[in-house]
Amino acid sequence: MTNLNSTAPLNVAFQGEPGAYSEAALIEYFGKKATAHGKARFEDVFEAVETGACALGFIPIENSLAGSIHRNYDLLREHSLHIIGETTLRVRHCLIAAPGASMDKITKVISHPQALDQCRGFLNRWEGGVKVEQVYDTAGAVKQLAETRNQTTAAIASRRAAELYGMSILMEGIEDDEANFTRFLVLSTEPVDPGKDAKTSILVCLKNLPGSLFKAL
Repeated sequence: MTNLNSTAPLNVAFQGEPGAYSEAALIEYFGKKATAHGKARFEDVFEAVETGACALGFIPIENSLAGSIHRNYDLLREHSLHIIGETTLRVRHCLIAAPGASMDKITKVISHPQALDQCRGFLNRWEGGVKVEQVYDTAGAVKQLAETRNQTTAAIASRRAAELYGMSILMEGIEDDEANFTRFLVLSTEPVDPGKDAKTSILVCLKNLPGSLFKAL
């Protein structure tokens, strides 16, 4: 059984670069007892836990604005890991650019697809229009800006990501709704003994046929 109350240090895998929202939620949840290990893909997070490279995995599962992260539901089905905890993070997006860049010069905005969806209204109202490009991670978008110093490209990510990579914040709070929360799951190869009544998640896979859910229930 996994003991989340243990004071022993934990290696925890998350998807993204330092400064990603997943890392922020991970730090908020575990505090100083966890060491965060960024992975390029969600698949890599699951693999790190299954192989023992990391004790736990930490993944987003749904957002109050953009909805479910369907890939992670598929991965939960494909891998034999247990959900042993969850937490929710208030997401506040910033428009980030290289030092010296200005709003009137920006022609392209890059970020993770979920972040772009959560700021769709802001992007649609952009005077003159702006090109949108998907990348693998919010903080990764800022890291890319830091490497290129492109004055016509901006990224959507967290304030911490801007500070980590020495970038400028052009606007803050650009998400379409202040009630922007992402729910995260903690994954382990072993189940947890809750010791009391606790929330339980059950994954059910059904055929795409009328009445399938009704019959399962």
